[in-house]
Amino acid sequence: MSTKYLTKNPYEEEFGYSRATRRGPYIFVSGTTSTDPNDPIKPKILFPDSAYDQTIQIFKEIIRAVEALGGTKGDVTRVRMFVTKEEDGTDVAKALKETFGDVRPAATMVFGVTFVNPDMRVEIEADAIVI
Repeated sequence: MSTKYLTKNPYEEEFGYSRATRRGPYIFVSGTTSTDPNDPIKPKILFPDSAYDQTIQIFKEIIRAVEALGGTKGDVTRVRMFVTKEEDGTDVAKALKETFGDVRPAATMVFGVTFVNPDMRVEIEADAIVI
């Protein structure tokens, strides 16, 4: 049986998914963007001009989801980062290192993607294992 974590993000309801789910010790966080949680009707993208700030915001939401399902930042084992522009890769990597430090999760970064909103520069998925 899975436990789910939902937010006010309207895409979750519209598309039929959860921000995160937990099954046993495993937590899976869906692709997360820098969406303003205070505007559930027409989500505004935060920091449209900064991949770094979007990434910091995204990691805050991912950690919030993991914690809501009983994990910690230290339980994050893998992140998958999808980035629209290759030149933003350095800023995304900087935010990863600043956020996770010694946790050093396995990571993948893919460039050249397109998102549902053109202001989105980064989307990130994460997995965690709670032992």
